[in-house]
Amino acid sequence: MNDGMTEAGACGATRAVDIWVVGSIGIDDIATPVESRRNVLGGSVTYACAAASFFARVGAVGIVGSDFPEAFVARYRSFGIDLTGLQRAPGPTFRWSGEYAADFINRRTIRTELGVFADFKPELPDAFRSAPYVLLGNIGPDLQEHVLNQACGAQFVIADTMDLWITIAREALERVISRVDLLMLNDGEARLLTGRHNLRECAAAILAMGPRYVVIKKGEHGAQLFSKAGLAIIPAYPVDAVADPTGAGDTFAGGFLGHLARSGRTDEAAIRTSLLYGATVASFGVEAFSLERLERLTLSEIEARLTELRQMMMIS
Repeated sequence: MNDGMTEAGACGATRAVDIWVVGSIGIDDIATPVESRRNVLGGSVTYACAAASFFARVGAVGIVGSDFPEAFVARYRSFGIDLTGLQRAPGPTFRWSGEYAADFINRRTIRTELGVFADFKPELPDAFRSAPYVLLGNIGPDLQEHVLNQACGAQFVIADTMDLWITIAREALERVISRVDLLMLNDGEARLLTGRHNLRECAAAILAMGPRYVVIKKGEHGAQLFSKAGLAIIPAYPVDAVADPTGAGDTFAGGFLGHLARSGRTDEAAIRTSLLYGATVASFGVEAFSLERLERLTLSEIEARLTELRQMMMIS
């Protein structure tokens, strides 16, 4: 990634944010074993930006339709999210409907309606281009590459992906992977991408593609960080009661990158610490639907739960 950007940056515009996130913005219908909700605010941009906002200035890059409620825009603003990169287009907003099994892990997609998201072509505002931290959410790798090409100040880039892109857009995905600093994916996706089963072998194959770090998510069992320095286990906080796990991975990624931006470092120790912060913020997010728990979350609560998580990890 590019080095040594000033506040104005080599991009010629004053930097408005520390991080920008590109991805989906949606309106969801969700059924869990606890409750069912309709028309809730969702999408990868929503969860990641809200989580990152506890630690750094964050900007959203996404698209919504003419039906997107102003109340949702106000919720973004309550987190201090910069909406300069939010596009509006005539037509319906992306919608997703899903149902979770009793274990809160397995879920069934009932309906997906792309709406204006089908024609999304992300464009970075000038004031975002010099931001040093970037999160490429789970969108097509050709779009990830398109927007990354506009990021002249990017110093640390995370990409997320899914099995669909591994299957239908592998060549473009491999180009993106070769350009990012950290790839984040779940264990099934890691196996599909590499054709291996053992996660250490999967990670080694992905590291050979170019990134410095690989984070393999394992749901309620936490995540694993791989790098040339070795392996680190990132535990998930054992939540008393889960209400809605939608967006947990995006919340994890956003909290991680937000704290990393606040630290100003990207060495192994900083990555490990920031991943623990991401796991902590994500543990709050699943306690309620959409952003409801994050909207009443405080930094002191995050720090207290992180201390508790660290104590759980201690071995005397």
